[in-house]
Amino acid sequence: MGDLNGALIEEAARKSGLLWLALPGLPQPRAAWHVWHDGSVYVLTGGEGEQPLPGLPEATTVPVILRSKDKGGRLLTFEAAVEPVEPGTALWDEVAPLLAKERLNAGGHDGQLERWARESYVLRLTPTGAVTESPGSYDASYAAAPTVPTPATTAGPPPRMYGAKRRRADR
Repeated sequence: MGDLNGALIEEAARKSGLLWLALPGLPQPRAAWHVWHDGSVYVLTGGEGEQPLPGLPEATTVPVILRSKDKGGRLLTFEAAVEPVEPGTALWDEVAPLLAKERLNAGGHDGQLERWARESYVLRLTPTGAVTESPGSYDASYAAAPTVPTPATTAGPPPRMYGAKRRRADR
């Protein structure tokens, strides 16, 4: 992939720790943290407290949506071949520590790699060369997707502020 799209994929994947995966059977793309290493994206899924990416371990290909680090909006979408990284292999020994280093909010790193080897999947997503969206040519249906329901949202009015000057954004 020595073309302009290949360079754009690498640059966007390196700069952003977040991407979206259009997983099979889900109505909209799912956000995932990742690591870019040696021409591929690596993600972790499965296991207690790890990011749920249903259907990804069984998939052979998946559309990957990268965002612009500067603007935060969608930059391009490409097809990636999905393959598992097996614990105990040289690739696992190379990639798992990189993922552990980037893992935010890990509840303690003691035994993390061993737990991942038992409970989780590390998956390699390698660009196939097919770019389905690039700057200036986007699928508008993604923009119309509703948000995923979550118990973490706040429903209701913002808290009252007493004794402080209200900012323009608070009005």
